[in-house]
Amino acid sequence: MTTLSGSARLAGVLGFPVAHSRSPRLHGFWLRRHGIDGAYLPLPVAPDRFAAGVRALADLGFRGANVTIPHKLAGFEVCDVVDASARRAGAVNTLVFRDGAIHGANTDGFGFLESIREQAPGWRPEAGPAVLMGAGGAARAIAAVLLDAGCPRVTLVNRTPAHAEALARTLGGAVDVAAAPPLEGAALLVNTTSLGMAGHAALAIDLAPLPAAAVVADIVYVPLETPLLAAARARGLRAVDGLGMLLHQARPGFEAWFGVAPQVDAELRAFVAHDIPRGLGPNGSVRPVQTSGPTGATAIDRTT
Repeated sequence: MTTLSGSARLAGVLGFPVAHSRSPRLHGFWLRRHGIDGAYLPLPVAPDRFAAGVRALADLGFRGANVTIPHKLAGFEVCDVVDASARRAGAVNTLVFRDGAIHGANTDGFGFLESIREQAPGWRPEAGPAVLMGAGGAARAIAAVLLDAGCPRVTLVNRTPAHAEALARTLGGAVDVAAAPPLEGAALLVNTTSLGMAGHAALAIDLAPLPAAAVVADIVYVPLETPLLAAARARGLRAVDGLGMLLHQARPGFEAWFGVAPQVDAELRAFVAHDIPRGLGPNGSVRPVQTSGPTGATAIDRTT
């Protein structure tokens, strides 16, 4: 365990609630691995105190913080400077306090791409169109990064078409909206909804039309293998779980706050996932990896 000095670097995760967050465990692993004089703390703050809380952290010498539910939009508003990733995503998940200013970024898209590249080697954004289930904040970040990386077309499928249409207008360019997922010829299918999460219904979709080379990704990571991913693997398709996105999105913030570029590897994955259910039982109950340790997360969020 690292002993903190008076010059320790400090960061944390702002949320409400925040006790479920996996970020302290994740960043704590990297701090110990690199022997860094620093700490990463859970920072619960109510929505009406968020802006004041962020400024107080900056005044107290924190290097920055992650921003999680329900503060990502408020995080955008509190920033003095936002980068292109935050503008495209319309939200912030990473704050850096530098030179008296609050800088904001959104690393969700970065984390998603890095996770795909790690778990589906050889996949390329320009390989073909992508189909995204959902039209929330995660869909916006993922669609934006796919388009910017060279994906020729993104189709949004959402139970409320008006939300998907509004997002398509915001993103502009090669974005379509469809009532049913157009899987024939798709190179990538991504679930950005809560369907398939422990305690939620599974995403009902027939994967038969997908080409054999397609990749199926799910941003849900509780359980690690959702019914969608299990169905993809059963068809011989490459499947990408949501844990990789969680791990990779944390890298830019850690480097900015603590001065070291961390790596995502098997040891880190095992440490963060030690109590995440591997899959769902026949009645929808979770099958835990082990019975000891802290309670697993119960909500989708890329910084938890």
